[in-house]
Amino acid sequence: MKPLSNKFPGVFSNNKLLYTKNLVPGQQVYGERLVRNGKYEFREWDPRRSKLAAAILKKISQMGLKEGSAVLYLGAASGTTASHVSDIVGKNGFVFAIDSSPYVLRDLVLVCEKRKNIVPILADANQPQTYVNRVSGVDFVYQDVAQRNQVEIFLKNCKFFLKPGGFGAIAVKARSIDVTKKPKQIFKQVLAELENGITVVDHRDLSPFEKDHAFFVCKRKT
Repeated sequence: MKPLSNKFPGVFSNNKLLYTKNLVPGQQVYGERLVRNGKYEFREWDPRRSKLAAAILKKISQMGLKEGSAVLYLGAASGTTASHVSDIVGKNGFVFAIDSSPYVLRDLVLVCEKRKNIVPILADANQPQTYVNRVSGVDFVYQDVAQRNQVEIFLKNCKFFLKPGGFGAIAVKARSIDVTKKPKQIFKQVLAELENGITVVDHRDLSPFEKDHAFFVCKRKT
């Protein structure tokens, strides 16, 4: 097991699959395979269940996420990708995990009981003013919210919480924005919308891992 790249700290590979070092050895989150390598345990990171893993395998140029980062995760759901983010930021990092569904948040709470660097927050990501007193400034904003105004939601939260020079990543689902247009048209439109409010560092189509999805890595201007 070797570090993938200095551009992706905390991400490991055996030349075929991606892994993160398990923050809670012996504990699975979504049935992923656990692998022992030396004195450490690693969790297999499934790109078909995590858009962030898919983006890395599609050779996105960088991530902007590292050990010690404070993260705002919008659309955390039951914690699949959030748990790998938890591994990457480690004990010195922290993840504010937002989701609007009480049902999925119950599963996320169980993950957070074991992972002390994640806090679950029941809130609407479209209204960051409602949780502004529960989230500090962050180094990284991650969004996986399949709504028509998903880009607006992302930019709004970056404005509220992302520190100058901090990074953000958004997984865009084309069909949630407009089913009448081709995904490539949607992604071009999203790129233009993002560039009006933040610097876009890189972007990738996520096929074949995710159909009609694209992933954008951004950086807030200093």
